[in-house]
Amino acid sequence: MTRYNAWNLFKQGLSGQRGWSPAWGSPEPKPRYDVLIIGGGGHGLATAYYLAKVHGIRNIALLEKGWIGGGNTGRNTTIVRSNYYYPQSAAIYDFSLRLYEGLARELNYNIMLSQRGIINLVHTRHDLEGARRWVGAMNANGIDAELMTPEQIKVHIPLLDVTRSARYPVWGGFLQRRGGTARHDAVAWGYARAASALGVDIIQNCELRGFLMGNNGQIEGVDTSRGRIQAERFGMAVAGHSSVVAGLAGFRLPVTSYALQAFVTEPLKPVIDCVMISFATGMYLSQSDKGGLVIGGGLDHYLSYAQRGNMPMIRNVLGAVADQMPGLGRVRLLRQWAGIVDVVHDSSPILGETPVPNLYINCGWGTGGFKAIPAGGYLLAHHLATGRPHEIAAPFTLSRFTSGALIDEAAASGIPH
Repeated sequence: MTRYNAWNLFKQGLSGQRGWSPAWGSPEPKPRYDVLIIGGGGHGLATAYYLAKVHGIRNIALLEKGWIGGGNTGRNTTIVRSNYYYPQSAAIYDFSLRLYEGLARELNYNIMLSQRGIINLVHTRHDLEGARRWVGAMNANGIDAELMTPEQIKVHIPLLDVTRSARYPVWGGFLQRRGGTARHDAVAWGYARAASALGVDIIQNCELRGFLMGNNGQIEGVDTSRGRIQAERFGMAVAGHSSVVAGLAGFRLPVTSYALQAFVTEPLKPVIDCVMISFATGMYLSQSDKGGLVIGGGLDHYLSYAQRGNMPMIRNVLGAVADQMPGLGRVRLLRQWAGIVDVVHDSSPILGETPVPNLYINCGWGTGGFKAIPAGGYLLAHHLATGRPHEIAAPFTLSRFTSGALIDEAAASGIPH
C-alpha cells in the first residue's frame, strides 16, 4: 500500500500519477478462512480491520453482495455525535466518536471529519426542561454538552426563525461541540484500504445464499454466488437486512426494517456552520463541503426494503425546512435517496453472540449506524477474537430481550436521526 503524504503526492505528480497502487485488492475467495465477515459496509470493514490490526488475525474474508460501501454507508447524512442520555449509550457512542477523532491518522486516509458542532432545538417549555436533564446526563457521563438560548442559536444559524410567533418557536437548545460530520465514502474506503493492506480478502459481488450447517448446530461455511467458503467463526453486519440473514441461519431477531430518506439541495454559499436537529419535526440539516444542504427526517411509516423515496416524506421534511428557515423556501432539491435501517424495540444496537454458536452479530443501530462504525467494528472484532464481549458492549447483547434489561434510547437515538 502506497502511503498518502505530501512527498508521494509530489512524486506521483511528476510521474503522471502512474505509480499509485490499487487502494485494495480484489482476490478470488479461498476455500477456508479463520473468520468470515458478511457485509461490506462500514461496520463490516471496521470489524475486519480491527480483527487484523488489534488481534493479529490475518486470514479473514469480507463478503459484499454489491460494492464496498454501497448500502447504508453510502446512503446516510454523514453525522457523527455522542449526545446520548443513558450511560450505556453514552459509553458506546463516545467511544466511537473518540475513534473517529483519530481515524484519519490511523488509516492514513482523510475521512474529512468536521467537528462543527451539533445543535438540538427545542420548541416547547416542556422540551426545554427535558433538554436541561439531557445536558445534565451527558455531563455526568463525561460528554461535552451545553445549553443554548435562542439568541445564541441564532448566531450559529442566522436563517432560523427563533421567534415565539414562528410555527415552531425556538425555546432554546443544546450544543455538543465535538459532534459534526465525516465523509461517508472516505470512511468506507479508508477502512477497506487499511484492512486490505493487513491481508484481509475483500470479496465484492459475492452474494450470500445460505449457511452450511454442521451436525452440532454450528455453521461450517457459507454458500455464495462465488462458491462455498468455510470458516471457523462468522460475523454479520448487514444493517437493514439483518433479519433476512438471521433467517438463513435459522433464528429470528427483534429487528424491523424501514426506509430512511435523505435529500441534498443545489450548492449554496455558506448558510449554516453546524448540524441542526429539530425535535418538533424530526428534521435535521447540515451543509456539505460542496455547498449543498444535506437534509433528513423521520422514518417512512411502513416496512420496506426499497431504497427510494416518496412524495409524502419529501413534502413533510422539506416543508419543515421552509417553515423553520423561510429563507430556504425557494432552494431547489438536487437529489434524494433512502437507506434501509434496522430498528430494534428499545432503539439500541445488538452486539455479540447469536443462538447459532459460532455466528456473531452487529445490528440494530437504526438511524445511528454511521456514527457508530468505529465502535461497532471494534467491539464485534473483540468478541470474535476473544470469545467474550467487551465491557462497553456487554449491555447490548441479544440476551437483554429475555432478561428485560432494555436500554430505551428512542429519543436520543434519533429515530428522527
